[in-house]
Amino acid sequence: MRSVLGLACCLLLFANTSSLAAETTTPATEWTNWRGPLQNRVAYETGLVDSLDVADDQIIAWKNPQAAGISSPILMNGKLYTIVRAEPFTQNEQEEVICLDAVTGKKLWGRRSNVFLSDVPAERVGWSCCVGDPATGRVYAMGVNGYFQCLDGETGKPIWSHSLNEEFGLLSTYGGRTNVPVVFEDLVITSAVIIGWGEMAQPAHRFVAFNKSTGEVVWFNGTRLRPEDTTYSTPQIAVIDGQALLVFGSGDGAVYAFQPRTGKSVWKCQLSRRGINTPPLVAGERVYIGQSEENFNDTAMGAIACINGKLTGDISQTGLLWINKEVMVGRSLPLLVDNRIYAADDSGALYVFNADSGKPIGRKQKFGTIMMASMLAADGKIYLPTRTTWAVLQPNEKGFKKIAQGRFAPEEECQGSPLAWKGRLYLPTTANLYCFVDKNKQHQSTPLPEIPKESPVEADQKPAQLQISPCELLLRPGDNQKFTARLFNERGQFLKDADAQFEVKGGGQIDADGTLHTSGVAGHTALIVTAKSGELSATARVRVVPPLPWKFDFAGGEVPVTWVGARYRHVVREVDGNPVMVKVTTIPKGTRSQALMGQTDLSDYTIQADVLGNDNEGKVPDIGLIAQRYTLDMMGANQKLQIRSWTSTLTRSKDAPFSWKPGVWYTMKFSVANQDGKALLRGKVWERGKPEPQEWTIEHTDDLPNVAGSPGLFGNATNAEIFIDNISVTPNDIALSKR
Repeated sequence: MRSVLGLACCLLLFANTSSLAAETTTPATEWTNWRGPLQNRVAYETGLVDSLDVADDQIIAWKNPQAAGISSPILMNGKLYTIVRAEPFTQNEQEEVICLDAVTGKKLWGRRSNVFLSDVPAERVGWSCCVGDPATGRVYAMGVNGYFQCLDGETGKPIWSHSLNEEFGLLSTYGGRTNVPVVFEDLVITSAVIIGWGEMAQPAHRFVAFNKSTGEVVWFNGTRLRPEDTTYSTPQIAVIDGQALLVFGSGDGAVYAFQPRTGKSVWKCQLSRRGINTPPLVAGERVYIGQSEENFNDTAMGAIACINGKLTGDISQTGLLWINKEVMVGRSLPLLVDNRIYAADDSGALYVFNADSGKPIGRKQKFGTIMMASMLAADGKIYLPTRTTWAVLQPNEKGFKKIAQGRFAPEEECQGSPLAWKGRLYLPTTANLYCFVDKNKQHQSTPLPEIPKESPVEADQKPAQLQISPCELLLRPGDNQKFTARLFNERGQFLKDADAQFEVKGGGQIDADGTLHTSGVAGHTALIVTAKSGELSATARVRVVPPLPWKFDFAGGEVPVTWVGARYRHVVREVDGNPVMVKVTTIPKGTRSQALMGQTDLSDYTIQADVLGNDNEGKVPDIGLIAQRYTLDMMGANQKLQIRSWTSTLTRSKDAPFSWKPGVWYTMKFSVANQDGKALLRGKVWERGKPEPQEWTIEHTDDLPNVAGSPGLFGNATNAEIFIDNISVTPNDIALSKR
């Protein structure tokens, strides 16, 4: 009887749901993203357990502490993939993508990487979730510091990677919020608050769409400038009114829909004054989403809303079908079951609403303390894990009936979301990844229902958008790059490759077939490549950065345009008749930041600069240089030097006392060298104009080295301004020979 009820519940659940699966051939059992086969946290499974009691050995098929963490696992081709904090509290602490056999729980492979140039706390490592591509078997993973990887799902072998922090200006903060990528057709799409270069030098919540096979940037677009928050709202790709849309909550407090193939914005609906972290749920033409911040049009805190997803433009005033305020649903994805919305608020209280009217059904019921995970609907049940407790519920017309309830062990918490596959239910906690099985039940997996399809592309063959690819890249003088152009209709559907005309501004030459030649491009230069087809045009941004050595003295009166994260936060000002770069204190939320200068494959070099810190009522700034993903920090309040890669792994950092005075120019020098599988880090500081000391002020060796990385600058100007001049970046064989 329970199995029949579960199947009926699942079928009714999707009677009015309009979702676009990654591939129409994906089996109902595959969870290639944490949201599930139809991206709405529903499993088409029967015969699942009625309890999540982690102390009940009768229903635990296996548990694996190696896969413990806060990420939500995915499942593809009989394998589980998740992101974990590897070897915490040790010298070897890193972030790791791991793969387990879904039947046995055995670890098949792991791919570790350092966390670098980030303030993220160690306990938030593994915040993001993997996404799988069923067409290729590849897995994509976003690290907490923006290290984005494409991995072979069978072996863990890297296919391509990007350091989004160094290349694009991804903001990796103490909050640790990290977005989850999504796969759509030939693209893998991810987002973050990004402070880039050129017209993207001001921060915005921006999406980057990569070619999933090559890692080339296909499109790059964002929401309103200077958002209040970072965000981790996982987008849903859905078909609404015949159009494919990427629907998400943004750091500026609005819900948006973009075309996933082109990045064109279709509509926005402002809900909050701060960032929205909750994933949206698209069902039919409706978008259900919660938020737990101050509402944009009054002082009430939190809301759950239903948005008309058929509209276009700014629909903040016209698009709300209903809204219930003072409901703090700020983290967990709502569920739709039999035309009822089940929404867990941040405190673990469960609300039920009529999906059409928003009218409450019954009273809210509290199940825990903090809700980080999202619920799972399967087998006629709702599985609800809070941070410290769990509950299994049976949905009904009055809301729900409680089947079972309990607590996790005192030493573990649940922040990731469960999934179900072939009679098994998987639940991540900070102690284990659990696999639950009820051996007394018969299991069945049912096919996915028909999913809505886009309007036929044949219905609109008129070109309305031109796309140039790659649209963002970094080259060296002498490099060549082939650009292509493609035509799309108004609804963002691909029509054909364009026979486009290409031109380039800023330097270099481009052939008729779109091949850019950068020979002869001097200095650190920004180029704009334009493709034209009829009345349509599209542009690509290219930075050309020469090999080392580099020198910068700001005599031209500008911060170099090719530096990532620099121009919005720095100005050039004349000091004693000499132009210098100044990191100002007046940039909101940008006074502690990094500026990165070039390629991420650089290694074995020395960066040097003249620096001065101002005094503001007895407070002084922190001033630093970046080399090979390490920072040499001249710390003001602490009056010391520090070498580090990641602020949370200070066991792999080094401090040295160093007293320095505000208003005095100093010369900083930082050298990194790869030796015998380790990184040798050396720094020194002395008053400008005095002889360079023969000895290094501070030295450190990192046994888990960052072997390459972009040069850059670090500064925390919250307390006072920072002045910088006479920067040089030189290969070690030259720099150290001139000591």
